[in-house]
Amino acid sequence: MKNLTLENITKACGGSYHGDTSKLSIEVEGVVIDSRKVEKNYLFIAIDGEKVNAHKFIPDTIEKGALCVVSHEELGETDFPYILVESTGQALLDIAKLYRDSFDVKVVGITGSAGKTSTKEMIASVLSQKYNVHKTLGNFNNEWGLPITIFEMNESHEIAILEMGVNHFGEMRRLSSVAEPDICVITNIGIAHLEFFRTREGILQEKSQMIQDMKNGGTIILNGDDDLLSKMGPVKGVSPVFFGLGSDCEFYASDLKSAGLKGTECTLHLPSGESFRCLVPLPGIHMVSNALAGASVGYSLGLTPEEIKCGIETLPSMPGRNNIISTDKLVILDDCYNANPISTKAAIDVLTMAIGRKVAILGTMGELGSNEAKLHFDTGSYAEKAGIDLVCGIGRLGKEIAKGASKGSSTKALWFETKDDFLSSMKDIIKEGDNILIKASHGMNFPELVDALTKF
Repeated sequence: MKNLTLENITKACGGSYHGDTSKLSIEVEGVVIDSRKVEKNYLFIAIDGEKVNAHKFIPDTIEKGALCVVSHEELGETDFPYILVESTGQALLDIAKLYRDSFDVKVVGITGSAGKTSTKEMIASVLSQKYNVHKTLGNFNNEWGLPITIFEMNESHEIAILEMGVNHFGEMRRLSSVAEPDICVITNIGIAHLEFFRTREGILQEKSQMIQDMKNGGTIILNGDDDLLSKMGPVKGVSPVFFGLGSDCEFYASDLKSAGLKGTECTLHLPSGESFRCLVPLPGIHMVSNALAGASVGYSLGLTPEEIKCGIETLPSMPGRNNIISTDKLVILDDCYNANPISTKAAIDVLTMAIGRKVAILGTMGELGSNEAKLHFDTGSYAEKAGIDLVCGIGRLGKEIAKGASKGSSTKALWFETKDDFLSSMKDIIKEGDNILIKASHGMNFPELVDALTKF
């Protein structure tokens, strides 16, 4: 891997090298934190989990051919090289920064309370019309995932799209100082992780820290429909560029027309005065917002309107994220990868576009703090007001969703303590022809429900 000699790695993470000095000039061929993924001449960084001491796997990694190990424990006399550091977690970030700086690539940094991953996918689809794009895989957006994504870069890549997710104060700078984005995109400021940030203003304060590490001459792209983001002024002498549904944004959409669960037709307007009609191929107004973010980034990197349009219209769907699954009996809106009140309400809005009975299977949304019960109740109430025919709440806080949905007379609301309880009753609840939304926080493991419904 470019620049990742053992000597450079040791310097980058401020460690002390122990072992055969003749190997200091050798470049590692991969960097991993999972001992199961070690291959010949890899670097293994021993990061302890909550329940597992990763250092106990060091002998296994050496047997598999690891060139060197990074450890925060003194290993004594060994017959293999290791680098001793104070913190292997910090070393992972330091080494990723060394590797990131080895490439002359444009980096697009993305953060926000909701929609980061779907926005990342939209931006990647647009930029791929012109560039060789590397992007965060799945939801690898934290202090372990971001470095792993960076280590997957190679010299063929021209653009890197790096998603950054945080849930505590101080985390963003640890990520953005490694990423050093050329373009900073913030999707929205919602109410995710209120348990730690307390207020939306606290979320804005932390998310916007990404801009502090933006490279000179960079670009700031913000959602102008967000009440807090729309008030942001210049940062580091750079004025933000806004996208949104309002014509006061530099990038905006007009003449929206629903195509049901097939997506939304709209006209996208660019700062140059050019515009084009396109189909955003996934349903929901929030996907139009994502398309505008993609257009904003694409435009800033020199794409033509034709290239931007093609990138939007060829966006692939992703399992767990606004993914439409049609079976012989059901239409399933698989949006179960994660959830917070904003994204869940957006998914409910999508469900309302369906033709036929509308069913929302909703589970617990995590990290919402002391107000979690009310936020779940309000989500159920939102589903009832949206005209959802049946709401199934699952889990402890799913009970609050069901309570909220039962306040009106038009929606039937049921509560199930566990997924198994729901599955055992599913055949009595679900009807052929139903349109079904499935959404909850990742820890609820709702893909099990998606799998069961596809076999219904």
